[in-house]
Amino acid sequence: MASDPTLMSAHELAAAFAARRLSPVEVVDALLARIARLEPRLHAFVEVYADEARLAAEAADKAIRSGHAVGPLHGVPIALKDLIDLEGRITTGGSAAWRDRRSPVTATLAKKLIAAGMIVIGKTHTVEFAMGGWGTNQHMGTPWNPWDPKIARTPGGSSSGTGVAVAAGMAPWGIGTDTGGSVRLPASWCGLSGLKTTIGRVSTYGILPLAPSLDTPGPIARSVEDAALLFTAMQGADPLDPRTLSAPPPCDPLPALRRGVKGLRLARMPANERPGTDDAVLAAYDRALDELAGLGAEIVDIALPWRFAETMHQTGRIIGSESYALVGELVDNPNLPIDEAVRPRIRIGRSITAPQYLAALADRDRLKREFLAALDGIDALLTPTTQTAAIPLDEVDQTTTPAYFTRVFNLLEMCALAVPNGFTADGLPISLQIACHPYDEATALRIGWAYQQATDWHTRRPPGLN
Repeated sequence: MASDPTLMSAHELAAAFAARRLSPVEVVDALLARIARLEPRLHAFVEVYADEARLAAEAADKAIRSGHAVGPLHGVPIALKDLIDLEGRITTGGSAAWRDRRSPVTATLAKKLIAAGMIVIGKTHTVEFAMGGWGTNQHMGTPWNPWDPKIARTPGGSSSGTGVAVAAGMAPWGIGTDTGGSVRLPASWCGLSGLKTTIGRVSTYGILPLAPSLDTPGPIARSVEDAALLFTAMQGADPLDPRTLSAPPPCDPLPALRRGVKGLRLARMPANERPGTDDAVLAAYDRALDELAGLGAEIVDIALPWRFAETMHQTGRIIGSESYALVGELVDNPNLPIDEAVRPRIRIGRSITAPQYLAALADRDRLKREFLAALDGIDALLTPTTQTAAIPLDEVDQTTTPAYFTRVFNLLEMCALAVPNGFTADGLPISLQIACHPYDEATALRIGWAYQQATDWHTRRPPGLN
């Protein structure tokens, strides 16, 4: 266990609180001090709730010491993406046009986390309207990826601030949302574990939407164990979100987490998906497959009914249509300070007709049937999470997306876990994606946990932040 509480995992903090070796007050004070020191450079937070977090920590400390803890996560701090409403608080959705927008409600997800005793330490930056994978924000500012202290690189989006805050030790874990990769991309480029949940697992009520038929909240953490703990706390039916009512009952991934991968059938991606991905990423991917095979998994080849690239059009059409319906009036107003990279992405929806949108939904259903048929008997499909490590911001082509390996699993309503699986020669994180059948988050987490027990990539920390 680390001596610095800002470097401890969430499950280590919870254990230390229960054993009275550490108090939530000490942890919150240490995190706030670290935020004060690093935030001017890293720009992860939209707002830090310092006074409120201290009060909540004092209350949690008293509850734990008196035997009145509300659960095992009581007193553990958490960062929330700036899409998640807290009644009366500013929630901007990453838009300067909404700088003064006050939340009318508290999101169901936030209520669940607070009811579990977690302490919201602040709100983290996002790409405007969550519409982008690079992690940039023209008007609200782009968080600095802490893995390169000299060159400003892509933090991953849209949950950029959460990724940076967790990687830099300013929060032990945090919440992102994922419509096309927005949990997994920052997890990949910030050296973290990020889980894209299946639609309906977690309520989206009170979370500013981008594309409601694809949006999924998910945990971003330093380890798979922490992601599993947070995922468990996030789940549940919510009458305010009908998708949660038709989902299977909440799944507890913890009993199966330590069962290992022996006997599981894990598919490698087809060879025709390798071109376009950096050699270092492919080498790390191949090593990860070898590691899992050494742990007893069966690595199998698979024929997919279509290329990942072929899904980009359908996903983009759905995101464009739904996002334009929600914020089209804002992006069409030239007088508003809308990110000039985001504006054209959403305005794509203006030219999509209702028949075209409905055809895209029908295509999604067909592709899902075909893809899941190809995955019959397969426990997980393994791919890199991103084709490259984080790139310099001045090399970003804003007309492109880094979501080549991630978007497909939103379209197919599958779940997927990103975990660190290596580093480039320049010391930048590389990531493995573990994609599983809908509502089978337990298996994705089980595979990721086994991999992290055999490797130490997830224990590395960005340089120069101590």
